[in-house]
Amino acid sequence: MTARVIGIIGGSGLYQIEGMTGVAWRRMKSPFGQPSDALCFGRLGDVELVFLPRHGRGHPIPPGEINYRANIDVLKRAGVTDLISLSAAGSFRENLPPGTFVLADQFIDRTHGRNSSFFGTGCVAHISMAHPVCGRLGGHLAAAGSAAAIKLVRGGTYLAMQGPQFSTLAESRLYRQWGCDVIGMTNMPEAKLAREAEICYATVAMVTDFDCWHPDHDHVSVDMIVATLLANADKAKALVKAAVPLIARAAAGCSQGCDHALDNALITAPQQRDLKLLKKLDAVAGRVLRPAGKGKKRKA
Repeated sequence: MTARVIGIIGGSGLYQIEGMTGVAWRRMKSPFGQPSDALCFGRLGDVELVFLPRHGRGHPIPPGEINYRANIDVLKRAGVTDLISLSAAGSFRENLPPGTFVLADQFIDRTHGRNSSFFGTGCVAHISMAHPVCGRLGGHLAAAGSAAAIKLVRGGTYLAMQGPQFSTLAESRLYRQWGCDVIGMTNMPEAKLAREAEICYATVAMVTDFDCWHPDHDHVSVDMIVATLLANADKAKALVKAAVPLIARAAAGCSQGCDHALDNALITAPQQRDLKLLKKLDAVAGRVLRPAGKGKKRKA
């Protein structure tokens, strides 16, 4: 059985989990460009962990300029099988106050101009995003949250906005009417790309504020978010530490089929596939592309 390698995408304060050993930062190359930062490799007990700071160490990269494709590609090349995404989020619900962790299981994508697929002209694929996160991973995170006494809510819709500006009041009210629960800037196209790469993916939205809809709270500010993020950091570390052994001990394979998401996704005939693109897809889609035989050499 192939050992699970657990990936973590997060930010400040989450570079190292208590008890993590053999920590080493290593830069990895991707044919999709430059990832946000080097990868941090280490172990928690017998489990291999790989951490990637989404915005880079020191937070130099804004949400709309993150190279999401390169990030997911290098995590796949590092052998990651299960990916936990940790990110700050605003809340649209009174019952989801700052400090709450939400295991979002649905997304509405309002981003634009971001490369949202590894595939394209020369190799077309259509994957299902009906259930965009891995229910198995979500179950382990929920159990870990309970064990670590963390206020964690399972289920909810995450509105992915473009940013880097926060919402207008009209937008905030509209998204509440749509039934959204939290809002953030980074989980799309991250979740789509993880599915294309056949990596089990779950997101933990760490609520930092009430966005700007709430009449009894100040409008969101960077200072407010940073203060709550720092307060959440220890809880996030405790959640990951409790979840890792649960994920590692679970039976092989994914009952939801995340690890075989490409089985029926490719539509381009093998003889029409672009060899140059296939070479770039060696990590994320090699499992389904290798048996297809030779593709078509496209002119540069």
